[in-house]
Amino acid sequence: MIADRIRQARLAAGLTLGALGEKVGVSHTAIQKYEKGLLTPSSSQLLKLARACDIRTEYFFRTHSVELLEPEFRKTAAFGKTAQDALKIKVVELVEKRVELLGAFPELPLLVFAPPVGLPEHIQTLDEIEALADQARNAWQLGMNPIGDLTDTLEGLGLLVIVVDEEHPGFSGLTAKARTDDGREFPIVAVSNQWPGDRQRFTLAHELGHLLLEGRLAVGLDEEKACDRFAGAFLAPRVAVHQLLGQQRHALEWQELYVLKHEFGLSMSGWLQRAKQCGVITDAAHLMMFKRFSAKGWRKNEPGNPLAQKHPRLFDQLVYRALAEQYISEAKAAELLGIPMMRFHKERQLESSDAVAHQ
Repeated sequence: MIADRIRQARLAAGLTLGALGEKVGVSHTAIQKYEKGLLTPSSSQLLKLARACDIRTEYFFRTHSVELLEPEFRKTAAFGKTAQDALKIKVVELVEKRVELLGAFPELPLLVFAPPVGLPEHIQTLDEIEALADQARNAWQLGMNPIGDLTDTLEGLGLLVIVVDEEHPGFSGLTAKARTDDGREFPIVAVSNQWPGDRQRFTLAHELGHLLLEGRLAVGLDEEKACDRFAGAFLAPRVAVHQLLGQQRHALEWQELYVLKHEFGLSMSGWLQRAKQCGVITDAAHLMMFKRFSAKGWRKNEPGNPLAQKHPRLFDQLVYRALAEQYISEAKAAELLGIPMMRFHKERQLESSDAVAHQ
């Protein structure tokens, strides 16, 4: 088991046998023997291996294993198989922590994810996705107002949201099922922690679209475009677009889009697209505004303060819930949260962040 974990940690860190050996102070042959189970590293070598791969040593001894089933990447061609395999290992490592935590509860503290009942079986056009998005929001009692914390909302519905450390610009998103060694399955969606909050939110909504639209799209409908349409409609419903922008406009002000971005968590370019999709502006007006938007260099970096990044807070909350009910120990809670015991004690007692930072 340790042998497999060493190999997985090395691949996730993007290191060759030789590069890891150099960091640890052993030959590449020794690393190869560690990974084949022919040689067992000492405790000091395990510590060096963990530091070199930027993980905690407990990863090597974790007994809960997870397999990713049917992984579907949203990516560019530049994000090749090696990068995909490394990302899957990172995702598995984070899912394993969640699975271990959920297994500590006598009863699963999450809903079992399922698409809302009554969604249309067949979607013939992209416009029909507007109604499907509204149905989903109504079924989940989200109303038509902005969704404050999309990660908490999705995890409350039974999805495991994984925010993974991935800098490669070719990665956009991932959906998969995580199957544990005891046969349990959990649907997961993964996004990068390198992105601003609006991109994270759109990608999460896009991945949700894949789960809800699977098997419903007519032949000829592009699935990626359909999921983009769902993401926009889910984050900014048509009724909200018309209420806030009006039924028909000749043009829009940048400040309008900026304010709406920070209210709904959908980018300025996303709001510009929604205005066109909902008939507020014509295709010609959209094209003219989009050209101006691009000329300002806003396609890569939108103006003003970026939207805050998302963090799956439900996991942290469940750690403390399990601790309060004595399902796990303090040591296990700190291990799951990935922080030292001294810092954990400070945070548990709600001592000041300055006091925690100086520990």
